[in-house]
Amino acid sequence: MGSETFDLNEQPHENEGGGLNYVLLQKDCKNICRTKVYDLPIEVPIIWSVTAFVPIKAYQKSDFPKFLLLPYPEDSRQKSEWGKFMRFLSENKRAAIARCGSSTFHILAPEPDECSSFPHAVLLYECGQNGPGDCKHMAGTSEHHRLVLESSPCESVEDSPRVLNPVVKKRMASPTKNFIVADPSYLRTLSQTHASWIFGAIAELIDNSRDAGASRLSISIEHLFSKKAQKKIPVLSVIDDGHGMTYPDIMRMISFGHKRPNGHREDQIGRFGIGFKTGAMKLGKDAIVLTQTKSSRSVAFLSQSFNEEKDNLEIPVVAYRKEGQYMEVDLSVQSDATAEYNLNAIKNFSSFNEYFIGEKLGLFGEDTGTQIYIWNLDTWGTDYTLEWNSGKSSENPVHHGRGDILIRSRRVRSRPGQTSNKVLLDYSLQSYLEVMFLNPRMKISVQGSLVKSRPLAKTLNKTSVVSGEIMERTIILTLGRSKVEWDRTNCGIFLYWHGRLIESYKRVGGQKHSTDMGRGVIGVADITNLIDDEDGNSWVLNNKQGFQDCEMYAKLEEWLGRKVDEYWDTKFDSLTLRKGDEHHNTDSDWVQCYSCRKWRMLNAGFNVDNLPEEWFCYMPPFNGKCEIPEQQAGPDIIVIGEKRSGHDEQKKAALQGGTPEEEMRHENHEIQMITQDEFVKNVQDMPEVVHKRKKISSGTPSKPQKNRDDDLEGVSSQTEDDVPLTRLKRLRRGPARTNKR
Repeated sequence: MGSETFDLNEQPHENEGGGLNYVLLQKDCKNICRTKVYDLPIEVPIIWSVTAFVPIKAYQKSDFPKFLLLPYPEDSRQKSEWGKFMRFLSENKRAAIARCGSSTFHILAPEPDECSSFPHAVLLYECGQNGPGDCKHMAGTSEHHRLVLESSPCESVEDSPRVLNPVVKKRMASPTKNFIVADPSYLRTLSQTHASWIFGAIAELIDNSRDAGASRLSISIEHLFSKKAQKKIPVLSVIDDGHGMTYPDIMRMISFGHKRPNGHREDQIGRFGIGFKTGAMKLGKDAIVLTQTKSSRSVAFLSQSFNEEKDNLEIPVVAYRKEGQYMEVDLSVQSDATAEYNLNAIKNFSSFNEYFIGEKLGLFGEDTGTQIYIWNLDTWGTDYTLEWNSGKSSENPVHHGRGDILIRSRRVRSRPGQTSNKVLLDYSLQSYLEVMFLNPRMKISVQGSLVKSRPLAKTLNKTSVVSGEIMERTIILTLGRSKVEWDRTNCGIFLYWHGRLIESYKRVGGQKHSTDMGRGVIGVADITNLIDDEDGNSWVLNNKQGFQDCEMYAKLEEWLGRKVDEYWDTKFDSLTLRKGDEHHNTDSDWVQCYSCRKWRMLNAGFNVDNLPEEWFCYMPPFNGKCEIPEQQAGPDIIVIGEKRSGHDEQKKAALQGGTPEEEMRHENHEIQMITQDEFVKNVQDMPEVVHKRKKISSGTPSKPQKNRDDDLEGVSSQTEDDVPLTRLKRLRRGPARTNKR
């Protein structure tokens, strides 16, 4: 071109195998027209925004590479807007400027023909920060150059487009930035986040559903036909009825880390931008996401199989938008060619074709939600890490139709001081989901069976609610005793963050050093106020299965240890524990409404076995409405059960004119009179140990009881009114006894 002026009426050349780009022109966020251009030397975004206009005389002697911009209108409106846009440029002798990172595109209108149809526009490409007045410095760079492939996984590129033309690279005068390429093997690396416990991976997907405001969630494993394997394979599905994801939302979800949006809720669990990737890639090698909002649909494919032979990680996405009553490809974010390419990739490397995808999306109807399907599931030896039971009684008679997903190894997670192997939530998804949320609201089903949520704080007896301060931050801890955990020799604290379980059965204080001390004692606390700082950062591990080692957490452990030890000393070391359900019943029974998901306290003595599977607030014994607020226990309140220890004795003593304190002192005096020598003599002379004590209510000697070593378990050195007594030495015969009930 040199010093010659270029011809604005040059006709577009035929495509000779070069790359084709579809570009949507916009001005002030309003669409002008969709266009297409061949043979650009760089990768460009699909939307160009016109930001300025300059006189065309600055380009008469320029050496910018020239291309032809062809209109490709989607409808009659865009066709009309293209004509108006070109006439404006032509009549005013102006060029439109569209900047994309460090690159600038100059759009010039050709001289109008007799029909003023403007069949094309002239596109000049400028790389670097030079303006139109600096065009003279660009001479000698307009000859055609062959495009070259990238030779390094770390290319020095500018902000947005990646320049592939070597001469264009040479022209770049501004500082460059290094952007890394994500190798597909990184997906496998991400999966190791949940290598120690696969349920942590499922929890990541459940967190996303909760953050999306879902009220229903279904988790199941079903068999679908795989074209690649030529047989049916198990596919894990997670389906919710949340608000779904728009195209920007799903692009944020599949990106590797992102900033929290401005609309981030305080109770939102998703914080780190890696949950879906780490969770899905641990569960299986391939995952597809189908999501629907009121006005759009999107399909994303995150796959290790699809990326096996690639040098850079590729995630196909197809976006649709609602046009009337139909969903059409969203050409504002991708071209037809891109959508077709991505859809073919999904069809070739998954069990899904466009008809199957349409069938699954049809499950939403007019509603919103998200469906995730994962296959090529994680393996344990020669089998799958997960195993599953059907939720149908006919297919699962052993478990009475209770569907569940289990970890095949049945291994219990390692915890300091843990001795019991009966920790169901470590390998049963049903058991884990029962306590996963502090205030459960979603209706979750596993293998077709509804999860019966079990808010721990409402299932304890001898409950105490204790408040305190740690580093000037408030914490509220609920402590109580659980019969179920007593029978399993379990105990510990359940720590929640934003209402989501992070640590379970955390032993503190004396619980870490003794199987008997604190046995059956469970604590529940939400420590969001302690773990989150003022800047929005959190001390939670990114796998959400523990907390970082920090000063706050260390002081929390100390505080919890003191409170649990005080609770045990006050509630149990000073009381005689007897065998009988009256000492293990919960302080009150609760039931969750199937509609509003609020928990209601039942009247004392009501038989919970009479409740239907789906109970509502208007039913007895509550007989109320869903609008009534949920009852809450306040801090510093000790809730005492009706069937607490000594309750019956107090009533009987009152009828006989005596006080329960006098009766208890009389009983402890009787125990104190049995010396150690006498006790040893009784053990040697009698085939069975007889524990000498009188009935509290009548004062008459009790009948000898056989094999009741458990009665000695509760004998303590202190009475309820803190009268000190000599501690008795516990003696046993033969091998160590088991905890029989």
